[in-house]
Amino acid sequence: MSNGSDPAAVLDAIERAQDAFEMVGRGRTVFEEGISADADWETQLTKACRLLEVVDTLQAQDGYYTAVIEVCFGAIERSIEAYALSMTNDTLQDFQDHQFSYDRAHQIGLFERDTAVEMKELYSENRTESYYGGGRPTEEQAEAMTELATAVHQFVVSQMREGGVCLCA
Repeated sequence: MSNGSDPAAVLDAIERAQDAFEMVGRGRTVFEEGISADADWETQLTKACRLLEVVDTLQAQDGYYTAVIEVCFGAIERSIEAYALSMTNDTLQDFQDHQFSYDRAHQIGLFERDTAVEMKELYSENRTESYYGGGRPTEEQAEAMTELATAVHQFVVSQMREGGVCLCA
């Protein structure tokens, strides 16, 4: 793994993280409350709910615009994925590419082509700049993304045949 010059604290932390994700040697596993494990679509939908709850928490703390924007994109993707998994034969493996969610949203009739393209462009042009680029996110951007993520999530929930899973309701 290392040529011996990497800090022991980093190497130990990597090993602990790998073990945690493999659920090795942890005894009784404690899962996040509210995340459904019944079906993949339910898992993705309840993850979106929890992400929106995090957005509200961050917005109340004021000033965490980068995190808000990042989490909003995640909530949008999880919401779209939940719909696709619920309404089609898609699998979680189909959604390994972040931008695929936006393409799929149009393909399965969730959003019109122009809307899906605009969301995909918003992701590719702004999420990348916000996260990786030198841009400094603003309060207005964070608020706009919060509004978008909430609107997408609420719309997705209203379009699903099966209900009673959303934590936001």
